[in-house]
Amino acid sequence: MGRIFYWQAFGFIFLATLLFLPIHIPSIMKYLIIGLGNIGPEYELTRHNIGFLTLDRLAEQKGVSFEMSRLAYHAEVKHKGRNIHLIKPTTYMNLSGKAMRHWMNELKVPKENCLVIVDDLAIDFGKLRMRAKGSNAGHNGLKNIEELTGGQNYARLRFGIGDDFPKGKQVDYVLSKFSQQEFDELPFAMDKAIEMIYGFCTIGINRTMSEYND
Repeated sequence: MGRIFYWQAFGFIFLATLLFLPIHIPSIMKYLIIGLGNIGPEYELTRHNIGFLTLDRLAEQKGVSFEMSRLAYHAEVKHKGRNIHLIKPTTYMNLSGKAMRHWMNELKVPKENCLVIVDDLAIDFGKLRMRAKGSNAGHNGLKNIEELTGGQNYARLRFGIGDDFPKGKQVDYVLSKFSQQEFDELPFAMDKAIEMIYGFCTIGINRTMSEYND
């Protein structure tokens, strides 16, 4: 009788534990995508804001909206069992790392599950290259991310914006709007970038790079 009572009590405690303790969702199923850019209408459609524009398109396709939160606009989408958090930092480009670090900590997302979408002058317009790590190539947003998250070992999706500008006019170029021809071609490149974001979150970075990199 004593043994029966013991196992009944154990079963009750085990069931209570399952019912009342919070369920832990592994962080490996949670991802953070950081689109780089500058806030404000004057920057809205500029080359430097391709990270913002890509995440705007992704959110629109999923039927979700960004909401103002701490250091960033934030939205969440679901894809194949993954929780994908999208942020557009409100810190301006040069302090992007501050927003990324905050949201990594807030959501408890490991660095290997973070992906930064960034404009790249060294790549032809519309070409896309994902990398697991690398230098900042003089990009102020990436410099700040390195400083505040601990080095260059974070994934980034480099979105080519080309380098069609006169010597000494780099800043003017990245802060200017896309040409009409580029605007016409942009949706196709952004849709491919979105596929690569989903690939990063599902099939992993190595396979995504192999299948999609230009």
